Amino acid sequence: MTQRDEHREQSLTAATETRGLEALIQRATRAGKGAAPVERWNPDFCGDLDMEIRADGTWFYLGTPIGRMPLVQLFSSVLRKDADGKTYLVTPVEKVGIRVEDAPFVAVEMNVSGEGDNQVITFRTNVGDVVEAGPDRPLRFVDEDGTGGLKPYVLIRGRLEALLARPVMYELVGHGEEIEVAGRTMFAVRSKGAVYAIMPADRLQQLSA
Repeated sequence: MTQRDEHREQSLTAATETRGLEALIQRATRAGKGAAPVERWNPDFCGDLDMEIRADGTWFYLGTPIGRMPLVQLFSSVLRKDADGKTYLVTPVEKVGIRVEDAPFVAVEMNVSGEGDNQVITFRTNVGDVVEAGPDRPLRFVDEDGTGGLKPYVLIRGRLEALLARPVMYELVGHGEEIEVAGRTMFAVRSKGAVYAIMPADRLQQLSA
């Protein structure tokens, strides 16, 4: 195959993927505004799409950032993470796989209201979701490999989570307090009556020393 033939084949492949993406956009748009009822849809798997969500929340298609926020919000409304651990774009008639580097969303803002058991922590994501952390949307904290730090996540819907942006994480920690959890003193935060342990209080003291 000559270099010209290879270039023509690559161009045809890119054009085919672009047309497929345009069709997917149309079907996603018809699925409705806001988060679609993707959990109720069981379409056939149609393969993987060259689309990726980076750890900072930026969406890429064919290696190029998707700069149109309305388009990103549209795609985010038909996202679903299945029990196999993979993330898909789902419409009533198809399911295509995409890559997610970390979490599909990033929590970019938070608000705290109330105190004690009545405290409520609300997060806003980079695509406009607004959720209150609580029993239905728990927080979790994961050790970050190689740094000794923690990565906090909040459940948005289904199995989809948002990674808290670093400034939001620092703000969240500012609302932490020492709470007894299962007989051990933990540094934790409260929201909607639930307690989320960040780390043992003695470990925090060691890190702060």
